[in-house]
Amino acid sequence: MNDNHVGIDVNSLRSIQSHDAGFYHDKNGTFQSLSLDSQEVMQVWVDYHGEKMQIDATMAPLGMAKPTRPIVSANYNLSSVLTDVAYIGFSSAEGKITKHYVLGWSFGMNSPAPAINLTMLPKLPLDPHTKNRRRLPVLQIILPLATAALILSVAAVISLLVRRHFRYAEVRDDWEVEFGPHRFSYKDLFRATEGFDNKNLLGAGGFGRVYRGELPSSKLRIAVKRVSHDSRQGMKEFIAEIVSIGRLQNPNLVHLLGYCRRQGELLLVYEYMPKGSLDKYLYGEVDNSTLSWDQRIWIIRGIASALIYLHEEWEKVVVHRDIKASNVLLDDELNARLGDFGLARLYDHGVEQETTRVAGTIGYIAPELARTGKGTPLTDVFAFGVFILEVTCGQRPIMQSTQDELVMLVDWALEHVQQGSLDDAIDIRLKGQYNVSEAHLALKLGLLCSHPFACARPSMRQVIQYLDGHIEPPELPAHQSFQALALMQNEGFDSYIMSYPSSKSVGTMSSISGGR
Repeated sequence: MNDNHVGIDVNSLRSIQSHDAGFYHDKNGTFQSLSLDSQEVMQVWVDYHGEKMQIDATMAPLGMAKPTRPIVSANYNLSSVLTDVAYIGFSSAEGKITKHYVLGWSFGMNSPAPAINLTMLPKLPLDPHTKNRRRLPVLQIILPLATAALILSVAAVISLLVRRHFRYAEVRDDWEVEFGPHRFSYKDLFRATEGFDNKNLLGAGGFGRVYRGELPSSKLRIAVKRVSHDSRQGMKEFIAEIVSIGRLQNPNLVHLLGYCRRQGELLLVYEYMPKGSLDKYLYGEVDNSTLSWDQRIWIIRGIASALIYLHEEWEKVVVHRDIKASNVLLDDELNARLGDFGLARLYDHGVEQETTRVAGTIGYIAPELARTGKGTPLTDVFAFGVFILEVTCGQRPIMQSTQDELVMLVDWALEHVQQGSLDDAIDIRLKGQYNVSEAHLALKLGLLCSHPFACARPSMRQVIQYLDGHIEPPELPAHQSFQALALMQNEGFDSYIMSYPSSKSVGTMSSISGGR
């Protein structure tokens, strides 16, 4: 007999009758097998007929009515086995099934056993092996999903780290160790400017874009200028100059705090000037921003003081090469600070400057600079002269006349001086509220500094003496325009300038293309 059977045993493990586990359908009499190790709850009926001396065993699934035909029957006189005192109970047999559960039972003598309330039966405990078998399909679904999720998570983390690395990647060379304290990490600058968000953009020009920011650690407010460069040749010399310029200490200079390098990009870090650039106040880009005459002459004196320091008082000669209103920044008290040293060049006192290509802004470039490409303190003086006229007249370096012709501010101012109509050249937004002698002196000094012949220009120390009234400035040309004088010195230069409808920066370096 197989392991899946029902048998009648009397005082022995050998069955007197046995049959495959199952039941007979009442309707058609067919046999339906049942599996004893299926973990399904089953009902079993055992009946003994004393008169017939017949033992009947019947089984069926839980909830099914008792089948009429028993699964196994045997004739046996139990009186020879049972004593006067007998006990009814349950025991388990040997075999594959080692755990047996009796969820409920009832007994009847001389009458059928009472029906069992099936709703009150406890749940059948699950066999551990069966639990594992039931969990297996779930695990077969969950494990691949969990593995895929883990792989995706690892890939996402790696991708994030790689993107983070490239986002903050910098270019570093061994020679930069000596400049370490002056170098900022790109990560700090990125966070300071909120990822160089456009809401922090202060301005943009031919040499790059400038962003405001605040360093996370020190809370220092800074301005960061992003400059493109596509060559590493000469970079050491350039960085050396940047670090040197960072050592400049003058109250009328915007302090260059340091730099950072990335692939194809250089970042210059300056102290932040809250009031922005002077040109916005001169040309009405700031509401209710008309500067008084006292504020204007104070600004002119401040920039003159900065240029004396750069040309004569520091350990090296510093030629700024891009003096203009947009590069003059104002602090909270409207003190002027000369900034943007991206085009500046340094050399030792008494040493002649090497020739480079033209650098500066159209309208501020001295004739000899256009011809030779050599920046000197006197080319700075020329640009400063145009700057004085810009502040005094409230006009841009290249103007548009009523006949739609382009006119140089220098020639326009000179014409007023020659005609004796100096007051007509003063910024009309001042509405006559200015010191007449100071304003007239500023006009003449601006023209003197922007003289086409370098030898006719004063030094910055002389400029201060003129402003302080210690000496009188020389007389200006009475009849000939500065444009004509410039053509005499450098034929074609002004025609080159006049081809530009507005001021435009042109910058070069002898060793770094597009960087300064």
